[in-house]
Amino acid sequence: MQTGAIVGTIDVAQLALITFFLFFVGLVIYLQRESNREGFPLQDQNGNPIRSTGLSGVPKAKKFHLKNGEIVLAPRAEAPESVSGYVTANFPGAPLEPTGNKLLSGLGPAAFANRADKPDLRFEDDAPKIVPISADPTLSVALEDADPRGWNVTGNDDLVAGTVSDLWVDRSESMIRYISVALVAELGGATVVLPFTSVNIIAANRIVKVNLLLATQIADVPRIKTPGQITLREEDQIQAYVGGGLLYATPARAEPLI
Repeated sequence: MQTGAIVGTIDVAQLALITFFLFFVGLVIYLQRESNREGFPLQDQNGNPIRSTGLSGVPKAKKFHLKNGEIVLAPRAEAPESVSGYVTANFPGAPLEPTGNKLLSGLGPAAFANRADKPDLRFEDDAPKIVPISADPTLSVALEDADPRGWNVTGNDDLVAGTVSDLWVDRSESMIRYISVALVAELGGATVVLPFTSVNIIAANRIVKVNLLLATQIADVPRIKTPGQITLREEDQIQAYVGGGLLYATPARAEPLI
């Protein structure tokens, strides 16, 4: 006489194994479905809708309650990305060739995400994390470090683009994130913001050099809309422009090394 059998030849061990297998399959489908909640492409590079989203599909919209009281839906309808370029061939995944000012094309190393057009905030008081050092009297440059304010800013061509007029500090990390550059009159005289990690501080010559860009290209760095405040989207746009100079600043940089 069989012992431990429930129905036929299915015993408790087999039932537990089948239950685990079904649970595991359901878990994989759930996790894959959740991974499609944001960032999943709903159209191809030609603007045509993608009808198949895999086995799991796209989940229904869910509400996310942010710390500041804002409610965000995901997934949600979003405007398509705007880039300056054309498809070089008629097959899926064909490369895009930038047109116009390649540093502003939004392609290749100059690509950026349309993040929230709001400043990054501190957790403790919802105040902007990154501010000019001139706007916060509690901030200063350490005595043992070089203070580049007032120094000339040059491009990779060693031509002067302007002078450092301010430093932007991340108050949560106590780090300099950006520098403000007052352009020379020949380049328009406006003020642009450059990532601090993209410049070289040459203390011996009191020079801040931007190897990624030429002096004239520094004048076209995307502007910030509100003086003394930089948003997440503006950060991405500025960093994409400067980073794009690694490939697009001069024609020679886009050529093969060999």
